[in-house]
Amino acid sequence: MRLCKVDELIGGEVLAKAIMTPEFRILLSEETVLRPEYIEKIKEFGISDVYIKDEDQVHAQEVVLLKSEAENFFRDRVKTILEKHTYNRNSELMELSQTADNIITNILEEDAVVEKIFDIKERSSDIYEHSISICSLATLTALKLKIPKNKVHDIGVGSLLHDLGLRYLTIEYADQDISKLSKLELAEFMKHPVYGYSVLKNENWISNISKNIILYHHETLDGSGYPLHAKEIPFESQIVNICDTFDEMICGIGCERRKVYEAVEYLKSLKGVKFNPEIVDVFLEFTAVYPAGSQVLLSDGRVGKVIRQNNEFPDRPIVQIIKDKNGNAVSKKEMIDLIKVNNIFIEKVLA
Repeated sequence: MRLCKVDELIGGEVLAKAIMTPEFRILLSEETVLRPEYIEKIKEFGISDVYIKDEDQVHAQEVVLLKSEAENFFRDRVKTILEKHTYNRNSELMELSQTADNIITNILEEDAVVEKIFDIKERSSDIYEHSISICSLATLTALKLKIPKNKVHDIGVGSLLHDLGLRYLTIEYADQDISKLSKLELAEFMKHPVYGYSVLKNENWISNISKNIILYHHETLDGSGYPLHAKEIPFESQIVNICDTFDEMICGIGCERRKVYEAVEYLKSLKGVKFNPEIVDVFLEFTAVYPAGSQVLLSDGRVGKVIRQNNEFPDRPIVQIIKDKNGNAVSKKEMIDLIKVNNIFIEKVLA
């Protein structure tokens, strides 16, 4: 399965996930073979990305933080709560406290959750899915850091509400690279943490940890973040900042969408500068550099597909060869475990 731009579809592709309308009605179901007229209808609905099945039939063994049905349920719940929220009706947001607990419980039900490497893939820029992802990533990071359960809950609540302030912006920011906004628009966009914090600062049902996550989630250790340019940042807020930065990059929120390995390298390159080194290291321990299903070019010229991860080695997965050095499809099944082969490495991600 891979995320594909609708503009790049030519017809004949097979949907890997159902396409939903903004009202959550199924437009096209999973397994649908896309015809040209279907593609035009997708465009009419303003849908820019869809998931399609890979042409080859190599089975990738994905390990995900939340099962798709659970993720969809939580996404719909967050969307419903946030979209009916209006200023001074903060009691509605209290429901997200229970939602955070449900997500944490769902993650903890997974066997040996803190010991696994997870396949986190590029996807479309859905702000509600983004909040669920941040909650999941920050929860697992906090668990691996052995943070007390009550604080993990606060981190989860803060993660679900971290972008609340976006609802109070007076500018158009959706699906845009914020670096291309005008100076006035960018200044307004950078106020959204303050707007979100101001809405909830006097509420007793939400902890100071969660409030600080909303206020500080775009701050960085070198003071180059916003809106406060703070250098003294609460530890829990630093966790969410790293998860938020990574997830924004892989789904293109406020920036051009990047591959997972590019987002990983970004965090590595600024570890100790913008981001807390301890948190980055823990985050990268469970983040697969090359998610299952990725097509990769190997250093010997062959093309492989990532089948599954090697625990403790997020950058050395198990790969099945699908094309030889000349680009021809191979019929003989050959698997390469990159932790057992020292002279072959992944040069780049192809898809």
